[in-house]
Amino acid sequence: MSTTVFKEAGYRFFFFSREEPRKHVHIVSGDGEAKFWLEPEIELAKNYHYSRQQLKEIESLVEGHYNELINAWQQHFGS
Repeated sequence: MSTTVFKEAGYRFFFFSREEPRKHVHIVSGDGEAKFWLEPEIELAKNYHYSRQQLKEIESLVEGHYNELINAWQQHFGS
């Protein structure tokens, strides 16, 4: 099961239920998939088929929605 946090620029940002405890977000679009750690800092964890330019765009969106992502994580998984 996955929970969508937001969609923007053709990307869907979401969490999987019952996954590892370290805060992170999954991103998917028609072009590929990625996973970014949210703590201790925003960092690419996995990339499947995104270009460097797309990863920069995605990272920028993660940074811009950081507080929203952290709040959604805490609501979904608890503190």
